[in-house]
Amino acid sequence: DETTTTTSHGKNSTMSFSDFNAENKFQDELIATAAAIVAPGKGILASDESTGTIGKRLAQIGLENNRENRRSYRHLLFTTKGLGEFISAAILYEETLFEETDDEEKTKFVDLLKAQNIIPGIKVDMGTRAMPGYPGDMYTQGFTDLDKRCARYYEAGARFAKWRNVIKIHKHGVPEQVIRDCAATQARYAAICQRHGLAPIVEPEVLMDGEHDIATCQYWTQKVLTACYTALVNHNVLLEGTLLKPNMILPGKQSGTKASPQECALRTVRCLQRTVPAAVPGITFLSGGQSEEEATLNLNAMNQLANEKRPWQLSFSYGRALQQSTLKAWLGKPENVEAAQKVFLARAKANSQARSGSYKGDAATEESLKESYVANYTY
Repeated sequence: DETTTTTSHGKNSTMSFSDFNAENKFQDELIATAAAIVAPGKGILASDESTGTIGKRLAQIGLENNRENRRSYRHLLFTTKGLGEFISAAILYEETLFEETDDEEKTKFVDLLKAQNIIPGIKVDMGTRAMPGYPGDMYTQGFTDLDKRCARYYEAGARFAKWRNVIKIHKHGVPEQVIRDCAATQARYAAICQRHGLAPIVEPEVLMDGEHDIATCQYWTQKVLTACYTALVNHNVLLEGTLLKPNMILPGKQSGTKASPQECALRTVRCLQRTVPAAVPGITFLSGGQSEEEATLNLNAMNQLANEKRPWQLSFSYGRALQQSTLKAWLGKPENVEAAQKVFLARAKANSQARSGSYKGDAATEESLKESYVANYTY
């Protein structure tokens, strides 16, 4: 593992590549956390919507965006009996990480998750902003005091983190500077998180927005992922202690075309084969505005590919694609909680089955077939 290199001062020095992360006391824990999140048959519940975004969801069912309603809805999700059989981890917004029940026991929401062996995680970015000089493109903010916040989140019970960058495919493609910024941002965030005990989920989302075809989506996603992993390696990030949350390969929403689950699966897996090192333990796909059923069927098709190399676990990290039907079943009424939890558990089970390619489509409902696409989606 040793090699002799020439330093910037011209002197030779002996370096052991295995020592890059040796001083990180969390190394073994990071590796174990990442592996546990992508355990067979399980995936991630993405419940990290910002206060503004969850407000839009609550407005769809006529509810005011206040702490009580946000707490009631997430309490419904986290107390669903049997959820831990299908869900390994949950991404939280900061408010939820420190939230507690409103009864006499004041149980922390983190402890509700742990009771079902669900690993709590935290969204650590601070949202997107318009990138100066690049109309229509965005950068992600959130580095101020990220190290201090990570330490505080770890103390509160979080064991992994998520940071989202967004890439938009324009008619002229994607500017090189936008890709470089995304890659450098993801790598710096990941390195900071690992130093403070949080296994980072790398999320460079190529948006569905646009008129491009499926081949164009694959081309630019490969460019973005290649840049991200080059940056992650250059930042000495421990890949075994990370996960990837990418988009699936699909045609642009405004293209007027749709891909079959089989075409999506083959293009997505081949994209990953060309870009993601085998050291990464798992891929936890985002749903990106697909309907609940579409997201499940596409994941199912990937895990049915018999002749394609898949050195990583192919899993899910769904927000809208796990919650849309649940929200509509709940409607903010206490008497609907049990029925909503039943709907939620059915979607979680369907995606659990998709992990092994064994989903038969039996969880499909009229609501689950409705698209959740939002142009230029932020959360």
